[in-house]
Amino acid sequence: MAYFMFATGIENSYPTLESGKVRVDEMAKCGHYDHWRRDFELVQEIGTPYLRYGPPIHTTWLGPDRYDWSFADETFGELQRRDITPITDLCHFGVPDWIGNFQNPDFPAQFARYARAFAERFPWVQFYTPVNEMYVCALFSAKNGWWNEQLKSDQAFVTALEHIVRANVLAMHAILAVRPDAIFVQSESTEYFHPDCPSAVAEAAIKNEVRFLSLDLNYGHPVSSQMYEYLLDNGMTRSAYHFFLKHQLRRHCIMGNDYYATNEHLVSKDGTVSGSGEIYGYSVITGQYYARYGLPVMHTETNFAQGPQGNEPVRWLQKEWANVLRLRDDGVPMVGFTWYSLTDQVDWDTALREQNGRVNPLGLYDLSRNIRPVGTAYQQLIADWREEVAARSMVLMIPAFPPSQQGSALLHTLQAAAKTANEQLEASGKS
Repeated sequence: MAYFMFATGIENSYPTLESGKVRVDEMAKCGHYDHWRRDFELVQEIGTPYLRYGPPIHTTWLGPDRYDWSFADETFGELQRRDITPITDLCHFGVPDWIGNFQNPDFPAQFARYARAFAERFPWVQFYTPVNEMYVCALFSAKNGWWNEQLKSDQAFVTALEHIVRANVLAMHAILAVRPDAIFVQSESTEYFHPDCPSAVAEAAIKNEVRFLSLDLNYGHPVSSQMYEYLLDNGMTRSAYHFFLKHQLRRHCIMGNDYYATNEHLVSKDGTVSGSGEIYGYSVITGQYYARYGLPVMHTETNFAQGPQGNEPVRWLQKEWANVLRLRDDGVPMVGFTWYSLTDQVDWDTALREQNGRVNPLGLYDLSRNIRPVGTAYQQLIADWREEVAARSMVLMIPAFPPSQQGSALLHTLQAAAKTANEQLEASGKS
């Protein structure tokens, strides 16, 4: 059982560019395929019992019901041996070549089969993020024209969003059929749009509703009349919308909120959007999401680039941690914090849409696996705060078990109870 989850992550984005001809594989760029054993050592060195991690979908999922589990067998076997709890990220900004992109209506059902196959092969895994940052994935792929289908329309965005969220929901149901006590962490970008003049107020208000759409659909939260018209005007059917109201699984979910200095935006009078930098900050904006959904919250991503002073990320870590404590003291059930990611990343400064090979100094370790000042600071933060946050947690207990306890009698009892509760709720038609 757990009270608070300190975590880091292995960056595993893999979108495509140039009409699917170029695959951006961050695990390759950051050297994880060559250094994964060392990377897992570093996770333990920092002191994070939880790791956001997932197999590369494009080399694992070869076709309908066809899988190459060789790399996942090695890596997840090592995580189990080291007693590191993975929060398993099954789809991170891309799909296999044979699926094509997020406009493919076959993706949701096929992905659910992939998720179930993973759960059957690794039944000891309890935590999942089936689809990472659903809003961002749909936005960058189908509205901004940067990744995957590289389209730029509201209809393409709504289509991608529907398929992505449906895939996430179906995957949760598929995993629960194998692992009835599974816990799902919806890592989603925490966004806010500020009007920069009075004539931009209406447009900013619309964008501040659109930012919620992925989680509204995922959690079965009724959208506003304006957003309902927007969805239907851009291709979603009434029956598709009601699918999300009927099949949500809030009772198994932790709301993951990602926040960076780039998550707040300025909207101008002509509707163009630019970065505003941090204005409200994580605690204010996450408070808006919590007020909307009322779910336990985990800060699932943040980082900051190391600059000439060397301590810029350390100051950002201190600020984000202060925001987590502020939310907790305000009564929000905060259950975890994540510095993302373990190592530096490559081409994050262009949102992975340019192949510059530029190393971004964002990690707890550099790409030579040397610890950065923020790594030392995070290591100390965990050591200092681990017991205090457990003692003063707003959540009595998270029914989470590390790999070494997956065969315990208590866990089997809880799984049986979860299975019975799930079956009863399904039979009654309630979520």
